[in-house]
Amino acid sequence: MSTTSLSSAVMTHPVRERQAAALAARLGLGGLALDPDPTGPPSALRTALVAWAARADDAGHHLVVQDDVAAPPELVELVAGSVARFPDEALIFYTNWHARNGAAARLAALAGAGWVRAVPEEFAPTLAICLPVRTADAFRAFAAGTAERHDDEVMATFLRTEARPGLLAVPTVVEHIGTSSINGHAAQGIRLAVCPVGAAEARPLLDRGWVLEEWGWLPYMRYGEGYVRPVGHEHDADPRRHLRWAEALPDTGLTEGQVRDVVRRHRAEDAAASVGRLFGRGFADELWIHCLLLGRQVEDAARRHVARRTAAGPVGEAAARVRAAALSTVGPAGLPPERRPELTPEHTALMAAYAEGAVRCGGRLLGPVEGQPAEVR
Repeated sequence: MSTTSLSSAVMTHPVRERQAAALAARLGLGGLALDPDPTGPPSALRTALVAWAARADDAGHHLVVQDDVAAPPELVELVAGSVARFPDEALIFYTNWHARNGAAARLAALAGAGWVRAVPEEFAPTLAICLPVRTADAFRAFAAGTAERHDDEVMATFLRTEARPGLLAVPTVVEHIGTSSINGHAAQGIRLAVCPVGAAEARPLLDRGWVLEEWGWLPYMRYGEGYVRPVGHEHDADPRRHLRWAEALPDTGLTEGQVRDVVRRHRAEDAAASVGRLFGRGFADELWIHCLLLGRQVEDAARRHVARRTAAGPVGEAAARVRAAALSTVGPAGLPPERRPELTPEHTALMAAYAEGAVRCGGRLLGPVEGQPAEVR
């Protein structure tokens, strides 16, 4: 796809107009979409509607980027290549490291995928998102008149009505910058990308990496504790409710006894003690169990895509770098927001190695296979 058939806009508020203009110039993006009521109640959706209306008349797709991001100069080129590959999809180029979508992207990264289907009931990350123009127009019509102020929530609801959640780019070239939030998200603390890499690492996976469409039950962490999203949770009476991992295990075919037996027999206790001294023994336990369950699902996803899992050359090299990036963020993302500013590079490296050990042990947990009960390998 030619970049000339891709239009773009940067949505911003007057207090960030200079920052947004610099971003647009640096990345070769289109004009600014300014909040039409900057003194009114905060509303990302109000500005997003202006941004989606700013598409060029001859464009086939439109990219909307928020003003508080960093990205490589090749962003528009990478987006155009992705659009050529997936012309009918909503393509999402940034995913938070601590959300359910972040967990899905991390699982996909560890399995070697380039793209992953988004979690249907969660907000759709909108820091950098590209839609076909017909979809963009339909979104504007859908969102008109709603009282909701969060564009990511309305986008997710819209995509659910389309019965097709967006595709998340697993390698994340767009990064969130700063912790302030015009729209009220500052309490979430440091919010960064789940698999941050450069354009060179991202390109092979975006262009040729396989798509993880089904990820089964999904382990994730929030505020220092591990959770599991069961299969089909979007149909639950309250799909946003969080189920602690032990509570959700019956839906996975595993038992708490099996999980704790693998922890007891295979966790490196010196590493657990090191993480525990820094962030508490409870967090060290939750992080290892989360990564153990994550490794179980990674093994399952990779086994279902075994031919692609062993890809060599640029794709295989890129996948290894993205895998390392995913491991580097799992510990920081799992911490409570108030603890994240304490992190040093040494802390991050320690947690990444600790997490990798648990992920590698995940294959020891065999879920139900061809009707057989779960067992510990």
